[in-house]
Amino acid sequence: MPNTVLVTREPPIAVVQLNRPDVLNALNEEVLGELVTALGTLDDDGEIRCIVLTGNERAFAAGADIKQNFVTATPVTMLAQDLTARWEAIRRVKTPIVAAVSGFALGGGCELAMTCDIIVASETAKFGQPEINLGIIPGAGGTQRLTRAVGKWVANEMILTGRFVGAQEAKSIGLVAQVYPAASWLQDAKTLARTIAEKAPVAARLATEAVDLAWNSTLDAGLEFERKAFYLLFATEDKKEGVDAFVNKRKPTFKGK
Repeated sequence: MPNTVLVTREPPIAVVQLNRPDVLNALNEEVLGELVTALGTLDDDGEIRCIVLTGNERAFAAGADIKQNFVTATPVTMLAQDLTARWEAIRRVKTPIVAAVSGFALGGGCELAMTCDIIVASETAKFGQPEINLGIIPGAGGTQRLTRAVGKWVANEMILTGRFVGAQEAKSIGLVAQVYPAASWLQDAKTLARTIAEKAPVAARLATEAVDLAWNSTLDAGLEFERKAFYLLFATEDKKEGVDAFVNKRKPTFKGK
């Protein structure tokens, strides 16, 4: 069977591509399993400092595979699959992940993008949580992450109507960081990833963890983590390199140490 997830290493970055174009990259257990394995392998690869997660021009991922996942599903079978554990494994990848979205990012596809550290989009992108049309609600973080990204009122409007949001609107409401031209969206996303990969890797990992904590915890807990992470980085070689490069007006070379 063809791989449902393709990995291209371009050190210091890697591109992970969902590869079910015949069903608009619909997510099923096989895809999520391969995705977790691919991201975990790259997370352990010292040469890879940023990951681009993408689909194709037509779709990032158009949601869950309804026929495989939902038609005969019961609470017991859903519990046994425990797909939530796959989402949590993706969220815990320490290497920064850029979601590069072209076309549809709907339902689980939108939720997958929101597990990443940055979302960028082609001008053709469309985001949405249309689960209400199936008589269900988002079940992989959509009600929580979307609300934190765009606020209660917009999240409720999107979730309760199931409407799609275009790229420019997604940027205006805070769901997307950048919108790129349709002709260059993936290259632009890779350029962003390379910029991130040039930075100090330990600092980048701690920064994404601190920002994620701002979503998931209290201000006091976030400030405490930030303070300790800030102090910890003063023990790294990269901190010494960065400061020396600044003082001597040269470009730093970070080693992740």
